[in-house]
Amino acid sequence: MRHVALILPVGAAALAAMGWYALAQEATEPAAAVQTQSVRISQAAQTCLSPGDLREAVAEKRVVEPVAAIRAARTAVPRAEIVRANLCRRDEVLVYMLTALRRDGQFVHVMVDARSGQVAGQW
Repeated sequence: MRHVALILPVGAAALAAMGWYALAQEATEPAAAVQTQSVRISQAAQTCLSPGDLREAVAEKRVVEPVAAIRAARTAVPRAEIVRANLCRRDEVLVYMLTALRRDGQFVHVMVDARSGQVAGQW
């Protein structure tokens, strides 16, 4: 029981030290790198629709259901697992942006036209 009483304060001190270390690392990073990262995140948020907007677009029949886009991506990248799917605006057109993980560990990005459900590109 005495050992437990000693381990808890030591563990808490170690966690506090890691927190201070993380703060110190953030302070030493260049401000431009941090700013660039936040700009990328905000741009991505502006181009892709929220889950609520996705449901609304599907309900209004403006786009095909996500399942159809996933099927199209699976035919383009056989034997791959779809790990991410987003409905995004690209040049004022709605497209599904899907990320597939192939069995060899490589990621493949597939773009599916949200109106027709046809594969529009892959990279």
